[in-house]
Amino acid sequence: MLRLMRLLFGLLPQSFRSRCALLLEILALRQQLAVLRAKHPPPKLAAADKLFWVILRRLWPGWKRVLFLVEPETVIGWHRAGFKLYWKYLSRHRTPAGRRCVSRELREHIFRMVAENPTWGAPRIYGELKILGFDISERTVLRWMRKAPRNPEPAKRWAAFLSNHREAIAAMDFFTVPTLTFCCTASL
Repeated sequence: MLRLMRLLFGLLPQSFRSRCALLLEILALRQQLAVLRAKHPPPKLAAADKLFWVILRRLWPGWKRVLFLVEPETVIGWHRAGFKLYWKYLSRHRTPAGRRCVSRELREHIFRMVAENPTWGAPRIYGELKILGFDISERTVLRWMRKAPRNPEPAKRWAAFLSNHREAIAAMDFFTVPTLTFCCTASL
């Protein structure tokens, strides 16, 4: 009698379950039976079996209740290992991030253009490099223009100008001297 009561009370909640949950439970139990029949001595799950349980874990909240081949933590470990492999694959096969390196040849062209044409700015040099077929941005041209070796000649020209005209350059200092009567006098 007690057995019959247990059976009756066990079937009562089962009758209110959704059809989808029942079908997923049947599918999970059949898959485990197939694994047990295929490999009787030690049941080892193939990659497809592991993938089945990882997907079932994502789709069905009651997956732990029908699992008896392995521990639920094992399935969670498979899921984490799958994500690890996925991100490892993505990080290996991506294009490298960041700025492309400017080749030595391109830098030499920029430096030569800066030295030969001191009045040209970054837009003009950028345009000339585009005509030559180089793929570079105007901002990169400007960055390398600033690093171009400077011509020491303008400084020499200024020093020569000062030495040649020192007699003609008048240097004067104006200062004030307050006196006892607080009148200011200017002097040279």
